Amino acid sequence: MYQQELARSGKRLFFIRGTYIYTVIGISAIIAYCTKDLGPFADAGADKAWFWVSLAVASTGALIRVFTSGWAALGTSGRAKVAAEASELNTTGPYSLVRNPLYTGRIVNFTGLAMLSGSWVFGALVFLIAVLVYERISTYEEEFLAGKFGSAHTEWAKDVPSLLPRLHGWVSPKYPFWWKRMIWREQNKLFLLATTVFLTWFARLGFDAAAIPQDMWGWVYAYGALVVIRFIIGGLKMIGFFKELS
Repeated sequence: MYQQELARSGKRLFFIRGTYIYTVIGISAIIAYCTKDLGPFADAGADKAWFWVSLAVASTGALIRVFTSGWAALGTSGRAKVAAEASELNTTGPYSLVRNPLYTGRIVNFTGLAMLSGSWVFGALVFLIAVLVYERISTYEEEFLAGKFGSAHTEWAKDVPSLLPRLHGWVSPKYPFWWKRMIWREQNKLFLLATTVFLTWFARLGFDAAAIPQDMWGWVYAYGALVVIRFIIGGLKMIGFFKELS
């Protein structure tokens, strides 16, 4: 059965799904280093527009994840590493528009990160691969949810699409927006978005600090401050500041 094969491959992909973003970022930096181009066009203005569109796409994907994580129920598999888990069925907020908003966010985010390389070919390739990968992962998770929640899942899945959000049917979130849980779940994704922007820009300078324009050092220091904040949050996670909201 095709659906069962999707679920089996999705289970394998689920285990390593957190590593895909690093591959996309690494290849984006390599492409930027080799081409030195901000975008795929001959015109500098068009290339600059490509950069801003790329950043907007990547940011949109990150924001989808931010709002989904902030409103999602506790005990779901947003940060699960080994297998799907769910203490309850998420059907409100973003989950009332699409059954897998976290994965929709990842597909959009990954596409934008790939576009920051300046290559439309890499952006298109990452989009297609991400759709194929997360179609399989979401099928695996949905089999788990269907087995656990039965008719409640069937009724919800009947009207709500899997990965392409519908434009109607919004249901107010069951829970208030929990910012601590959002930080716990998504701070690394936001940091990696900033890292991709920084790395692809620095790659176009040949990773040569001497080539950094004087008026751009403020952005370098800002990124350095972001790195420090990222380590502070990591320290807070280690001492359990966010533990109850995982």
